[in-house]
Amino acid sequence: MKSNQATIKDIARILGISPSTVSRALKDHPDISPKTRKAVKKLAEELHYEPNAIALSLRNSLTKTIGVIIPELVHHFFSSVISGIEDIAYKSGFSVLICQSNEDYDKEVHVVHTLLSKRVDGVLASVSKTTNKFDHYYELKNSNIPLVFYDRVCNIPNTDRVIVDDYTGSYKAVKHLVEAGCSRIAHLATSQELLIGRNRKNGYIQALKDCGIEVDEEIILRCDTDQHAKKCIPYLLSLEKKIDGIFAVNDLTAITAMSIIKRSGYSIPQDIAIAGFSNSIYTNMTDPPLTTIEQHGFIMGQKAATMLMERIQSETDIETRVEQIKTELIVRGSTQRRKNL
Repeated sequence: MKSNQATIKDIARILGISPSTVSRALKDHPDISPKTRKAVKKLAEELHYEPNAIALSLRNSLTKTIGVIIPELVHHFFSSVISGIEDIAYKSGFSVLICQSNEDYDKEVHVVHTLLSKRVDGVLASVSKTTNKFDHYYELKNSNIPLVFYDRVCNIPNTDRVIVDDYTGSYKAVKHLVEAGCSRIAHLATSQELLIGRNRKNGYIQALKDCGIEVDEEIILRCDTDQHAKKCIPYLLSLEKKIDGIFAVNDLTAITAMSIIKRSGYSIPQDIAIAGFSNSIYTNMTDPPLTTIEQHGFIMGQKAATMLMERIQSETDIETRVEQIKTELIVRGSTQRRKNL
């Protein structure tokens, strides 16, 4: 089906001049008279003429498109990251191709190959929980496609990355739980293959040690989805030595834990205080509202996209950069215990 969009040839035909004259007039070439330039631009505006983006990008060896690989779109954090990425990409004249790995290594590999075939100008990637081989990312590097990791990163040499200060964020959350009166705090952890998983667990452990509380591996569980929580929380509640606090690696798991704990007849936070990580939109909707760690997804997206744009547009080598985003403890009702009078 033929497009109705006006072309340079249409403008040339109507004005009775050559297409090359129209092209140069639109670019304000000095060889074209002001009168002709004015006439061409006026008609171009009337016909809603726009340059052919694909043709221009091919001429400039750019597709003006970047690929973004996310583990799961359902998480508010990754939605926030995408918003930050699109904010910078739009201002830079780039389109964003979003691909979801669904936490699956094989699909992540397929996504990378798809982006290679689409000739994207750069890639922003956050690795899946099941990814422990990184050959597909080396393919991007070997194809000279700029690559920036965000949030979940891997140690490919000379690769930019934007990360959250997960260790300090976890430390602050657990220390707050201790200050709220908790002395037996469970950790609902994520995969230790992920750097964020190790950093959040290490922050949890160090906070307990600094507060003089013994670390009990029995209450450190791989539990990072709502489905995991449905199995893990009943187990924790069944222990003879009762827990009185929970630090969850993400808000969704914390919120599911809250629901199960309340249905089991326990009070939050009086019996069990709970803190999450992410500060998703749902944390203010729970009863009580969830204490959590703000990790600034929008800012992460902006920083990662800015790094990528600079590398795409630079004509010289840029030194590898690592940006770390500070976290913030957001205290809400799930940890605010009433003081004994």
